Amino acid sequence: MKVAVVILNWNGKALLEKFLPTVMSHSENASVHMVDNASEDDSVQFLRANYPSVQVITNATNGGFAKGYNDGLKHVDADILCLLNSDVEVTPNWLDPVLEVFKTRPETAIVQPKILDLKRPEYFEYAGAAGGFIDRLGYPFCRGRIFQALEKDSGQYDDIKEVFWATGACMFIKSEVFRSLGGFDEDYFAHQEEIDLCWRAKNQGHHVLYVGHSHVFHLGGSTLTNMDPKKTFLNFRNSLYSITKNLPGKVAFTIIFFRLLLDGIAGVRFILQLKFGHCLAIMRAHLSFYSNFRKLYKKREKAKVLLKYYSATSIVWSHFVHQVKRFNILVKD
Repeated sequence: MKVAVVILNWNGKALLEKFLPTVMSHSENASVHMVDNASEDDSVQFLRANYPSVQVITNATNGGFAKGYNDGLKHVDADILCLLNSDVEVTPNWLDPVLEVFKTRPETAIVQPKILDLKRPEYFEYAGAAGGFIDRLGYPFCRGRIFQALEKDSGQYDDIKEVFWATGACMFIKSEVFRSLGGFDEDYFAHQEEIDLCWRAKNQGHHVLYVGHSHVFHLGGSTLTNMDPKKTFLNFRNSLYSITKNLPGKVAFTIIFFRLLLDGIAGVRFILQLKFGHCLAIMRAHLSFYSNFRKLYKKREKAKVLLKYYSATSIVWSHFVHQVKRFNILVKD
């Protein structure tokens, strides 16, 4: 199998200086590519001067994560694509366990490794942890992470397990599957587009796996931190997008009704915390959702709407009312 590690970059010279050496050292069985999203720093010049073996693809505009990868991956020839954030530190032998799964389980289309926190290496990292799921109201959560509660890694997820979604921080996907799905939905711009992609892949009968025998360390928050209202806007809006596109009509409308109510409660909570920008971001997310609803609904014709979905108990109720902070308490794994 031809494997390509593809890093999306936007004004990330400092990140490339810090994290690219481990990628180059530990990815001897793969080609390494950088897709540059119209950076205004000298990222491209730095790469060409110091890492001539890295294949540089330059996009004309910054279309965010979704369009950036869609445009860049058109120029990458490989059987397996590894979409890797520029702020990820890989480890020795990180590729082999993942590639072994692709070889021995041909039904597998998407894989993610264990994602640990670079700042606290003994803990899972927010973006993906040990594989993603959604609850019965469409909220994403992970083995090892529920909302902001992160578990310590004690080997409890050193396994191979089918999950609902894999993180875009480090996602392996068969190129034929990525292209058959039409890539990421560019209306998302960034955040949760990988959930939608995995959802559509599962609609087509593909499998999404977590491989705990491979691990990487993620810095996180390099583009948008959790304190940035823009991230709040994208997460709230894009979650509604995925529900609309990928669930049966009656189920989708019921869930959206409850989500809008809960989003209102979240807005009040932000006001009480004096985080007015985040409350405004939720309002903007709803307005954007309403204005794009017709367009989203038409996309349902392309995505074979899944009649079954992961129906864990509500993580909002479990986490904020019952103070559940561990996956194995919320879900019998």
